[in-house]
Amino acid sequence: MQKNTRIILIVAAVLLLLLLAASPRLGLFKSTVKVEQRQSDQRLPVAARIVRPAPFENNINSTGTILANEEVEIRSEISGQIIKITFDEGSNVKKGDLLVKINDDELRAQLLKQESQKSLANDIFKRRKQLYEGNLISSEDYDKAKNDLKSIEAEIQLIRARIGKTELRAPFDGGIGLRYVSEGSFVNSSTRIATLQNLSSVKLDFSIPEKYATVVTKGSAVSFTTSSSSDRFIGTIFAIEPKIDPITRTVQIRARAANVQGKLVPGAFAQVQLLLEKIPGAIMIPSEAVIPEMQGQKVFVVVNGKAQSKKVVTGLRTENLIQITSGLEPGDTVIITGVMQLRPASSITLTEVL
Repeated sequence: MQKNTRIILIVAAVLLLLLLAASPRLGLFKSTVKVEQRQSDQRLPVAARIVRPAPFENNINSTGTILANEEVEIRSEISGQIIKITFDEGSNVKKGDLLVKINDDELRAQLLKQESQKSLANDIFKRRKQLYEGNLISSEDYDKAKNDLKSIEAEIQLIRARIGKTELRAPFDGGIGLRYVSEGSFVNSSTRIATLQNLSSVKLDFSIPEKYATVVTKGSAVSFTTSSSSDRFIGTIFAIEPKIDPITRTVQIRARAANVQGKLVPGAFAQVQLLLEKIPGAIMIPSEAVIPEMQGQKVFVVVNGKAQSKKVVTGLRTENLIQITSGLEPGDTVIITGVMQLRPASSITLTEVL
């Protein structure tokens, strides 16, 4: 009995010693777990983007106005009463078509009078020419008869030119707009009769910042849209103002676009996009990923679960993206959120990778 009791006491003592030996290690294990949990809790959650080169187009966005290819207000050069209007409002006319006829009765009467005087002056000139060739009159008499005839002929040409101005003809093919006069109206050079427009093609006027003044050239393509159509139209630059506007610091540009279907209306507002260059493999990242410094700019990339800073050189910008011309390589993982809270070697947790 005493022997069994002794054995039980020995076993209990051994177990107690084992428990005492294991307790420090258990405490160390628990403390290690707590440290690791604390370090994990201190990791900054961030989103990142993998660098992938892609084609990029450098465009200028601007606003412009649609103009008719040719436009003129029909007005009379001379005063008079309209006796005939030969066009319909909203119709198309051809170059040379008669549009308006102004009363020319008085001018034709003057022409008839001058032609009668010309006949008389011509007879006098012929007789004096014969007398002069026979040395029967002086050269002064002969020259006077000759000048009188030429003066009358010049007056006839002037009257005929005035008669021609009583007929208002279309200077080019186009469409007539609204009519502002009626037959019987008295008109002069300040009276607007109608408007003629050629819309087979249209002009597009817009402006660009002065820093692009030497980049844009004649023949460059532009695309634009209008509020009246969902289509995107293509035009070609054919004129560039050689002077920068000192008030707006912009350069005026004019392009021409076809208008076969008549969807482009003069006076319409246009959203213009001008392509400057195409970059086949541009590295573009969100603008918020770039941090300005005194010596330049930098970004943070992910390396082995930590943030590492890299100096970069930037290029073109868009509304949301910025081009990196130096400092990043394809495949780099750039941190795009929480960058202002990062420090070199900061531990991070990726919440999203784009």
